[in-house]
Amino acid sequence: MQDDLILITGAGGFIGGAMVADLRRKGHGSIRAVDIKPFDEWYQIFPDVENLQLDLNLKESCDRAARGSSEVYNFAANMGGMGFIENNKALCMLSVLINTHMLEAAQKFGVRRYFYSSSACVYNADKQRDPANPGLKEEDAYPAMAEDGYGWEKLFSERMCRHFREDYGLYTRVARFHNVYGPHGTWDGGREKAPAALCRKVIAAMDSGKKDITIWGDGTATRSFMYIDDCVKGIDMIMHCDELIATPINLGSSELVSVNELLSKVEKIAGVKLKRHYDLTAPRGVAGRNSDNTFIQKVLKWEPNTPLDRGLAATYNWIHEQYHNRKKGKRVVE
Repeated sequence: MQDDLILITGAGGFIGGAMVADLRRKGHGSIRAVDIKPFDEWYQIFPDVENLQLDLNLKESCDRAARGSSEVYNFAANMGGMGFIENNKALCMLSVLINTHMLEAAQKFGVRRYFYSSSACVYNADKQRDPANPGLKEEDAYPAMAEDGYGWEKLFSERMCRHFREDYGLYTRVARFHNVYGPHGTWDGGREKAPAALCRKVIAAMDSGKKDITIWGDGTATRSFMYIDDCVKGIDMIMHCDELIATPINLGSSELVSVNELLSKVEKIAGVKLKRHYDLTAPRGVAGRNSDNTFIQKVLKWEPNTPLDRGLAATYNWIHEQYHNRKKGKRVVE
């Protein structure tokens, strides 16, 4: 129903901006995009969309955003890479205000479907001590031992979505994202994640001529990384699957790589080999985290499948352009 109003919160961010772009491509003509950031700091902004700058920590802002909406995609949160979430635990926890007020507003104004963007940081830390992680199943979130701060807020908000479904009949959906990356995302400033950070560091090393790079940790930690196009496709499928009402599901690639392997892939794209230095005092996170996609394959007959090499190439090329545009004094969003 392309004329129904769709609300995207966190629309000035990476995933929210990609979601708005995808809805426009599909012909949706009534989109409300909301973010706390000034418009000139949004990664993607479109003149044919109702763009609002609102602080969704505030209940009245959530009411303003949700009024008249048919579907809500809630991506608004205080978050970033491991360095950010380890050093901003209280700020990450305060994001619970956003989801609480948005759920209340969605229930108040009769929203038909509500999507909540959760995270693999909800998973029990004891199940992530081995770099050769075979994959985290949805049930591995309990018994609860989530990432301190950010992960606990996500896990609590998942439960809120469940209980709003049980008590008020709100059709909620919950996806646990595993390390989303791609163009039009954060690549500098402290909130960027590993793929973007390594791309930027490689580009900077080549630009400076120093030909060395510093890696956080010892390079053996493993993760899977999901390309933004797969993320957006998965969100759409999850949102409109009635088998997934208030049921958390993994949304991530199962292609596991170490940080060292990830850097080697970026070096290959750039055509360079750098000397590696390891900062063992930097935030590292868990030893191994991967997505077990058994459930999403069963329910959706699909899983994120963009090869990391291909997604990294597109990401590297975009960051390369942004880096050199910034060097020339052109406006870029970092």
